[in-house]
Amino acid sequence: MPPHELPVLEVPAVSRIHLIGGEKGGVGKSMTARLLAQYFIDRSIPFTGYDTDRSHGALRRFYGDYASDARVDRYESLDAIVETAVAQPGRRVLVDLAAQTHEALVTWMDESGVLDLANMSGIALHYWHVMDNGRDSVDLLQRVIERFGQRVHWVLVRNQLRGDDFSLLERSGQLGRALAFGARVVDLKRLHDSVVQKIDASNSSFWAARHGSLASGPALGLMERQRLKLWLAHAYGQIEAVAP
Repeated sequence: MPPHELPVLEVPAVSRIHLIGGEKGGVGKSMTARLLAQYFIDRSIPFTGYDTDRSHGALRRFYGDYASDARVDRYESLDAIVETAVAQPGRRVLVDLAAQTHEALVTWMDESGVLDLANMSGIALHYWHVMDNGRDSVDLLQRVIERFGQRVHWVLVRNQLRGDDFSLLERSGQLGRALAFGARVVDLKRLHDSVVQKIDASNSSFWAARHGSLASGPALGLMERQRLKLWLAHAYGQIEAVAP
């Protein structure tokens, strides 16, 4: 049976796994994962983070108290993602998927029966497809839709880091396919480069940057903190509707 014909999740969710993917590098997956981590912290929502990028893990770097490694080449490491969700009902599990990890993730899910186990265990899988406005992101969206169909809860993150014209996505028909599976859309505005660079240089959380308590590196100026505040407020407004 093709994936898009499989039944919709029917067991009431007691835990949620948020997979932050997109496969392509440089589209803002790690920024989205960091944003969700900060959102959960600010909303007092308990969560556990897993970082699949062994060399530049953003969750471990910026939210190290909440995140640990997940090796995509080791099943026992990926197993911890599901086991955490089962063992701690109500806790969100946040997984930052590095570029070029899709095939390893799908193989693990297939051979471990993750989708069926999630359905039986009341685990809702939320797949956040982070994309820019380029063709590659659209093609990758088609791939993951064909693989997961309606077995996951879809969130399309249209990251405006390279522009806000997503007409290519709309013309491709892939947006319509995702919406037919109940996808929600998040529009993530571009954060000014100097703000991002200063936050990254200090290995800081968004909270510390906004409140002027960076541990190292150049502090944000008054107007930079204001731009960060507005960016977070807009992003949180987008997230509120899609991150139960």
